[in-house]
Amino acid sequence: MQRLKGKTVLITGGGRGIGRSIANMFARHGALISVTDIDESTASKTAQEIDGKIIGFRLDVSNSESVQSGISQAIDHWGHLDILINNAGYLKFTSYEDCSEEIWNRTVDINMKGTFLCAQAAGKHMKNRRQGCIINMTSLAAKTGGVASGPAYSASKAGISAYTIGLAKALAQYNIRVNALSPGVIETDMTSTSAHDSIKATIPLGKVGSPRDVANAALFLASEDAAHITGEILDINGGLFMD
Repeated sequence: MQRLKGKTVLITGGGRGIGRSIANMFARHGALISVTDIDESTASKTAQEIDGKIIGFRLDVSNSESVQSGISQAIDHWGHLDILINNAGYLKFTSYEDCSEEIWNRTVDINMKGTFLCAQAAGKHMKNRRQGCIINMTSLAAKTGGVASGPAYSASKAGISAYTIGLAKALAQYNIRVNALSPGVIETDMTSTSAHDSIKATIPLGKVGSPRDVANAALFLASEDAAHITGEILDINGGLFMD
């Protein structure tokens, strides 16, 4: 069964890792996809390699003009936008002492401001249609303080968690659902550093998560199976953190 047949989707940071896996999963379920990335070549390559109706183009989530242009491009191509996946992210591990202002600003600009800009742009379109779904990407680091990711990343992801709840309350009256995914340690380039090794060994389910695990959760939240769910932050961490 194709759970997203005919639904239009824009995925940020979709050229690799979790974003690419979400694009692949959604395509198999019949979605019409705009996969975007700051690296245009990876967005285009992903679009070419995935079997389905999908286009790829450059979008810099930290730049408001790029965001407005990208959202408009997706709407012009598919006719409208049903689902926004705010997946683009940046992580550079630092301690509290050696986190530079440059790293802090870049992390917050991509992770938190990028989520805000994309949701704001897509939200206006969705409000006019009185329907839509926004899925943000937070992190286990938002709850633990970023033991293996540092202060900038954990703070930006905590901001996304709070923003998700506030946005869900604001947009519910327009029949727009807003939820977030909160991955733990997922096997991507972002978690390939030695800083994650000790954490990986403590996962109760005994294994590191895969991008497909996150994509499955995204599929659920984007589908009609989650029609009565909004303001939820869904943990995907193998039991590493339970609440």
